Amino acid sequence: MRFLLDAEQLDFARSLDAILTAADTPSVVRAWGAGEAGPGRALWSRIAEAGVFALVAPDTYDGVGPLPVELAVAFVELGRHAAPGPLVETVAAAALLARLAELGEDGPAKRLLPSIVSGACVASVLFPQGGPYALDADTADAVLAVDGGELRLAPGHGPLQPSLDPARRLARLAPGGELLAAGPGLTAALAHATTLARLAAAAQCLGVAEALLHRTVAYVKQRTQFGAPIGSFQVVKHRLADTLVAVEFARPLLYGAALSLAPRDVAAAKVTASEAAYDAARTALQLHGAVGYTDELDLSLWLRKARVLRGVWGAPGECRAAVLAG
Repeated sequence: MRFLLDAEQLDFARSLDAILTAADTPSVVRAWGAGEAGPGRALWSRIAEAGVFALVAPDTYDGVGPLPVELAVAFVELGRHAAPGPLVETVAAAALLARLAELGEDGPAKRLLPSIVSGACVASVLFPQGGPYALDADTADAVLAVDGGELRLAPGHGPLQPSLDPARRLARLAPGGELLAAGPGLTAALAHATTLARLAAAAQCLGVAEALLHRTVAYVKQRTQFGAPIGSFQVVKHRLADTLVAVEFARPLLYGAALSLAPRDVAAAKVTASEAAYDAARTALQLHGAVGYTDELDLSLWLRKARVLRGVWGAPGECRAAVLAG
């Protein structure tokens, strides 16, 4: 049995890597955090053109999915480059609409899903137990709010709230809004969308962990102390080796979860990948020394993202409980 990515999936990853590298994502992230959405929207269009959002939607709505393994491949790359915006939330919105359509409620999908797939519509969501704030509601073209067994199109939002990651712009949604769907089918669609979003978030965590590890290895080869690169010190090697083991342990769990889409497997992938990212962030911060704290260093973009992603779409305690309950 073969568990490696095939040539087409690897080519997809390389093409996304090329797109994101050419976009200079650190500058895009900083602009997004400062409220300048132009560079981020331009990058969003290129991500959509590459087919990332089409991986969630069926061909009825201009998609090619659902393809959860390819979705995981894409979000690893998005995490490695720290791409900004409600990427996971757009996946959640697309998955919710697609599943509602499968269950016979196809009006919202016909209205919104093709534009989400094309990148013309940036979507965000606010699901139950997801906290009081919606991500990037000020930039999103549509925010889907699920509350009390109803799916509504949010009519607006309140003031932006501070976040540990400045590129994650949070706001409370205004109450009310147009009713899009209700009933028992919404519960099933919500569970499906949450599972796919958690998978995407786990993949994003793995990409963040890879980026932090790569940048730290490059740094310890250059930084010298006592006349030698600090990467030659045994204690540094051991710390990096532990981080590498955590990253490589998370990888098969992620792709195994993408194959099964069992909620327990996805929860295991999320907790393992998010803890790998958090460990990589701690290692990077320690081995970079005082310079690791500075906003001017691009490393800070991944450090902040690792901390925040650990708690969204399933905090470690919640995911461990899901694994045990499963």
